[in-house]
Amino acid sequence: MLKKTLATLALAAASITLVGCGGDDGDAASELEAIEEAGTIVIGTEGTYRPFSYHEEGTGDLIGYDVELAQAVAEKLGVEAQFEETQWDAIFAGLEAGRFSMIANQVSINPERQEAYEFSEPYTVSPGVIVVREGDTSIRSFDDLEGKTTAQSLTSNWYQLAQEAGAQVEAVEGWAQSVALLEQGRVDATINDRLTYLDYLQQEPDAPLEIAAETDDPALSAFAFAKGDTELRDAVNEALAELRAEGTIAEISEKYFGEDVSE
Repeated sequence: MLKKTLATLALAAASITLVGCGGDDGDAASELEAIEEAGTIVIGTEGTYRPFSYHEEGTGDLIGYDVELAQAVAEKLGVEAQFEETQWDAIFAGLEAGRFSMIANQVSINPERQEAYEFSEPYTVSPGVIVVREGDTSIRSFDDLEGKTTAQSLTSNWYQLAQEAGAQVEAVEGWAQSVALLEQGRVDATINDRLTYLDYLQQEPDAPLEIAAETDDPALSAFAFAKGDTELRDAVNEALAELRAEGTIAEISEKYFGEDVSE
């Protein structure tokens, strides 16, 4: 009887181990089933990344474009969204360790990440843009930046793009300084991603700025999952497709950016 009991316990332990580990499609199915059984999907996010994931002043509630979209996806899956806040530097380690099942934090898709993780269909499309003062027609393409002055952070990809275009770069710490110099007329332009520009217009709707040109290769952001969690990924993709068809993604997007940034 003792041997039989030990054998039963061993089988149970093995089953728990298989359910808890990621890797192949069978394990991915178990991950989705575990979420459905628990009635909750745990989602990793920063909580300090406005306007995607941050705390509302006054209420302290966690809100943002990624947060609301993740909540809408969870509702489609028939479960509750539970957010686990973590720093960006630890967010992928948390996913790999099983602290959460999905990341919702404007994760850009790139070849290196695609090798290590699963990604949903993109829900954010953001090209790089040249921002100029309103009415300035001297810059209408990246070629026009040659000999002009741009304000860029020296650690950003936009700095390299400005240099490649032949611009003279004024070093700044970030977008706030860039846009201040631009509005003061001390530089001719600044390059950044379109989402940053649109978010700024939400805060400063009367800002005398406009987009002069866009890059041809926009950044694509999506929900991230552990490698092998294809069943969960596919279920989230189905939810996203329904939300897109219903206009929900566009509605959330317009709330935070003033227009649809999902396509």
